[in-house]
Amino acid sequence: MNSLLYIIAVILIIGWLIGFFAYSAGGLIHILLVIAIIAILINIIRGRRPL
Repeated sequence: MNSLLYIIAVILIIGWLIGFFAYSAGGLIHILLVIAIIAILINIIRGRRPL
């Protein structure tokens, strides 16, 4: 479960970067970034190391 959250977070961050430079998805890309940051923070709070 730990690595799955990091994979999802990385995918969402990459999606945000693509959307940020393409300007095609508007606010949806920023929501994806927030979800990715929340997934990373949950793992940090739980005390698990990344990958």
